[in-house]
Parts: sequence; C-alpha cells; structure tokens
Amino acid sequence: MRYASGKRSLAICDRCGQRYRYPKLRKEWTGLKTCPDCFEPKHPQLEPSKVPFEPQVLHEPRPDIREVSGVTVSFPVINSNTFSLEPFLPSLFARVGTVTLGGDVVTPVTEDVTGVSGTGVIGTVTASGTGTSIAATYTVTVASYYGANKYYIDGVRQDTVSLSEGSTYRFDQSDSSNSGHPLRLSTTSNGTWAGGSQYTTGVTTSGSPGSSGAYTQITVASGAPTLYYYCTNHSGMGGQANTP
Repeated sequence: MRYASGKRSLAICDRCGQRYRYPKLRKEWTGLKTCPDCFEPKHPQLEPSKVPFEPQVLHEPRPDIREVSGVTVSFPVINSNTFSLEPFLPSLFARVGTVTLGGDVVTPVTEDVTGVSGTGVIGTVTASGTGTSIAATYTVTVASYYGANKYYIDGVRQDTVSLSEGSTYRFDQSDSSNSGHPLRLSTTSNGTWAGGSQYTTGVTTSGSPGSSGAYTQITVASGAPTLYYYCTNHSGMGGQANTP
C-alpha cells in the first residue's frame, strides 16, 4: 500500500510534545516517534549476546610452566686456586638453554646461558623473584548516554567500585571505545573539571586508551581517601571509588 509523504503535515513528538514536520520524526526501538533532539538509539547492551556457548574446560590440559628468575648454581668447594668442571662433567655436549635472570613476574629479563651442560645433576638451583598480584581488574568501556559519553565499569554505567587498602586494582582500557578517554583518579568528584587535582599515590598507567594492554592501575595506600575516577579530556564521565 502506498502512503502520502506528509512533507507538509505536522506531527507531535511522543517524548517532548513539541510540534515538528511529519518527515522529521523518527521511530525508536521503543515504538515511539520522536523528534531529532529526543531520539534515543537502542544501547548495544540491551541486545542478547550473539556469542554461542562453548565449553571452557580443556580435557587433560598441560601444566602451567613458570619462568625461573634469580638463578643461583652452586658447585662443590675445592681447596685449590684453580677449579675445573671436567672431573664432574665428563660428558659436555650442548648448552643449558635459556634462564630468566632478575626482573619480575610481569617484565622478566632473559639471557642465554651457554657452555655448561651434562647428563647428571650439577649442584642446586635456587629461584627467587617478585611480582604484582592484581586483586581485581575492572573492564572499562565508553558509551553514549542521552547524548553524553559515560564510563561503564564491567558493563555498569558509572558504577561505584570498592578498593581495599594494600591491594592492587587495574582499570583495563584496552577496549577501542576508550580511545581519547584517559581514565585518572582524584580526591575530588569529576577531578580537574571540578577544580581538583590528579591523585597519583600508587597509581601507574600503561599504553594509550583504546589500544591493547592499556590500563590505569592503583595500589591503594594505607589511609587512602575516597577517590573518584574521571576522564582527563571530557567532563562528567566518571564515578566513585570507595576505599574502606
């Protein structure tokens, strides 16, 4: 069936009640017909997940292989000014391989150890090292809400998060929607946009928001005040981070 174009007709916006030319009204996903200023697209998070269910547990997975750092090799003590491994290693045929020396769990430093190998046991090996334990990782995304961008924490708009003293928390900004929206912390709601300053105690950042591996991380200091996360480029995007 053909309908009139209505280009000279007037219509009422279902949301604001203002009168507009009929062709200017747009039909929303809610069924309402609204003017351009009131039109609200359907948020992607309202759609059901399109990812099919897949089993997550592997059958007979291989064990985790931990890197060894700070290696110390000890040999028998000999009362002589000179020392040779030859009596203890009669069969030398290849190099030991790759051993991690120093560094930490996150960014190890590797070196090749060559010239010593054999078929038997050579003394003892002691491994030591340090690493950062992440208490929780918050996935940060950015989406428009009534025409203004907002931070979503694990899918919740401007969610209030809880940070415990002495623990480390990471705000993961690797999602592409974070591009141009650096997340920082302040003791003032809305940060520098409300006259506050950036809070830096125990805070580290990595990468550019919207790129793989980008994050803002904080190790909460003892007696830390209530904090607020905000965008350094846009006002009104953030929320509160309690430090009980």
